[in-house]
Amino acid sequence: MIKANFYRNSNQDIIGFRVSGHAGYAKYNQDIVCAAVSALVTSTINSVEVHSETAYVCEQGASGFWQFKFKEVPDEIGRVLIHTLLMALEGIRDSYGEKFLQVHYKEV
Repeated sequence: MIKANFYRNSNQDIIGFRVSGHAGYAKYNQDIVCAAVSALVTSTINSVEVHSETAYVCEQGASGFWQFKFKEVPDEIGRVLIHTLLMALEGIRDSYGEKFLQVHYKEV
């Protein structure tokens, strides 16, 4: 299962996320849930790099691990991009089920 945790500050601004795991929807290299999540996360991080002026830190590791955090409250573009990722992941979860993808929030 993939777990996506979105970090919120005390004002409920989404300031980052952590995604880890594998969906287990299909065999390796045939798992459309993993592929979709990977594409969305990578696209979001790349888009923040190009379009947002808010500094961030990002870490990618083995086994489907990403951790991303803005260093401050994101600008409007950063906010839109991270909310778009959240909505897309919730859509995948709603379509394929929490057995393969869970989305949670954590106050930091």
